Amino acid sequence: MQTTVEETDKHVVRLSVEIEPDEVAKDLDRAYRKVAGEVKIPGFRKGKVPKQVIDARVGREHVLEEFVKDSVPEYYVRAVREHDLAPIAEPEIDLDQLEVGKALRFTATVEVRPRLTLDPEQYRDVHVDAPPVEPTEVEIDSFLERLRERFAELEVVERPAHRGDYVLADVRAHVHDKEIPEATRLGFLSEVGSEELVPELDRELENKRKGEILKFNAVLPERFGDLAGTEVAFQVLLKEVKAKKLPGLDDEFAATASEFETIEALRQDVRTKLREVKAVEATREIRNRVLARVVDSVQVELPERLVDEETEHRVAHANDRARRAGITLEAALASQGWDELRFRSDARTHATRALVSDLVLEAIARQEDLKVTAEDLDAEIRSLAEASGRDPKEVRRILDRSGEVRSLAGDIIRTKALDYLVESADVGTEDVPGEPRTDPSPSQEDGDD
Repeated sequence: MQTTVEETDKHVVRLSVEIEPDEVAKDLDRAYRKVAGEVKIPGFRKGKVPKQVIDARVGREHVLEEFVKDSVPEYYVRAVREHDLAPIAEPEIDLDQLEVGKALRFTATVEVRPRLTLDPEQYRDVHVDAPPVEPTEVEIDSFLERLRERFAELEVVERPAHRGDYVLADVRAHVHDKEIPEATRLGFLSEVGSEELVPELDRELENKRKGEILKFNAVLPERFGDLAGTEVAFQVLLKEVKAKKLPGLDDEFAATASEFETIEALRQDVRTKLREVKAVEATREIRNRVLARVVDSVQVELPERLVDEETEHRVAHANDRARRAGITLEAALASQGWDELRFRSDARTHATRALVSDLVLEAIARQEDLKVTAEDLDAEIRSLAEASGRDPKEVRRILDRSGEVRSLAGDIIRTKALDYLVESADVGTEDVPGEPRTDPSPSQEDGDD
């Protein structure tokens, strides 16, 4: 097979492909065998019809159509891989020569993913500051406060309910005279402000005392399924107001909440664990910052089709997440004060950024001759199999059939490129507010003259 490629427009290429007569003849024979297995001709067994009879009874044109339908796409894919192209649309194929006994010639015009070429200075020795990994006293205090919340006790109080208090109430819901069991709660214990049932209930409960009866209407939210959108009349008897009583931050609390006997030992353990967590987060943030620094140095015009597809993928993913949570995307956006137009604009911005990031990493992988080995693929497939509880051979078969192996290889090569970026980066230390820098001053670096 002989192929050439030329750029005909921005992000559009034309592949010229020529297939030798011997290969054409072999694949044309396969087309004849396929047709022979499909037609019924008296006097011949299925699949055993000679070519001459097929030409006479079915027509050579029909066989050539089958040959083009089955073989030309295969030739096209081989040509795409030979030139390491990444099409983002279906090709327009023009047959230039299709004659039995001669070479097959065709051209394929297709829109492709851009390829970047970077100056090594853009991605080598990139300077970023690493976020600090040492926990602050405020972070330790905050962690301990959350731990105290977990061990808090509820005690009955006589004052009105405030946000953060718990109330015990009988909640009855009706539409006209019919009770709605799905929205009725007897002996309902809930934190004021949690909006566990309907937001209006929490607003009505604030500043109310034990024994008060509340009446209000509310529309049931999405999580009520078929009843969502129904306006319901609520009547609430407030039976008790309870406040959280936090344990003291002392040795007794440390012994109750942990394996440590003193609050100082617990505090030191929290410091160690937070340091470990922040170290992991810092590693991830360094990778993000290094890549962002390189991406910011790149100017590339992306095909609209590519950005559109990535945007729609993100919108569909958000829809799936909302559906799994039992609500619509519109409801999820409304709860954050967003609308669909703003969400789509934001999704498009992130899609563009993600695509440029991928192009940058692919360019680095090419320029630094990074490769995906069979061992890399095996390791990733084993990881996927373990995460899904399947046999690695089954996962590989699924990936092979769906063509996702190439996508998986792309993920691996981009990860390798990012590893390379980080390993070659100049990573400093981010300033901590209120603390002096530990970097040497210019006079210290140069020495005294």
